[in-house]
Amino acid sequence: MEVWKYVSSVAGGRRIMQAERITSVALDPAAPITPQIYAQLRDAIIRNRLAPGDRISETEIARTWSVSRQPVREAFIRLASEGLLAVLPQRGTIVSRISYSAVLNARFLREAIEADIAKILAQDPDPDLVRELRDQLEAQEKLAATSPKDFIALDEQFHRTLADGAAKRGAWKLIEGLKSQMDRVRFLSLGHFPVGKLIEQHRAVVDAVEQGDINATETAIRSHLREVLIDLPQIHAAQPDFFDVPEGGVPEPVNAPTQGGNDP
Repeated sequence: MEVWKYVSSVAGGRRIMQAERITSVALDPAAPITPQIYAQLRDAIIRNRLAPGDRISETEIARTWSVSRQPVREAFIRLASEGLLAVLPQRGTIVSRISYSAVLNARFLREAIEADIAKILAQDPDPDLVRELRDQLEAQEKLAATSPKDFIALDEQFHRTLADGAAKRGAWKLIEGLKSQMDRVRFLSLGHFPVGKLIEQHRAVVDAVEQGDINATETAIRSHLREVLIDLPQIHAAQPDFFDVPEGGVPEPVNAPTQGGNDP
């Protein structure tokens, strides 16, 4: 099955809507339909295949997947609650712009949670966990050279493994539910910045955990998670129409934390 978005363009002095395919993954009829539609549309938005301002049609999506409009409407409502879609009267449904403030808030909460997770791991280093993380680093390096956008999945795996190693899977699920806007920026950033730096930051976290150095571990994870604050103004400058910026404008980039520090 193919799902399409509708892009506005001007031809011959007239504005027209052109269809553009965004995904061709079939639904599993044996599984609940709404979560599948939600997951596929959310992935398309996060990866910016559905970009801010793109219009999608509830009717067309239902027709394409041969389902009623009800599960599509439920998926739209869920995506709207995450700030990913805007349902506009008389104008249809469009992909929301990336909330600059939501990105900053999600990053702040993620740093607070993951810094404590990393410190827990450094207090009692687990050799098996360290080996698993180093295996993941090797996989990240191999993928970075061939498919940078697929690196995001390995990045997610790395941070989830840290949380699991500290027995904080519930905390990771909380993070996952908060960072949809942040993830949209992460995919945009891959077009501007190499992933090699992120892998080296992962390595610094693993090295510090293995050494049992709590201060170094905290510094490494905070520096890694603040990378988006350094890159975000540049990403916004490259794609300003993708963002909803607060009234005060774009904040200045922040510096990485110093050893053992947790400055804001």
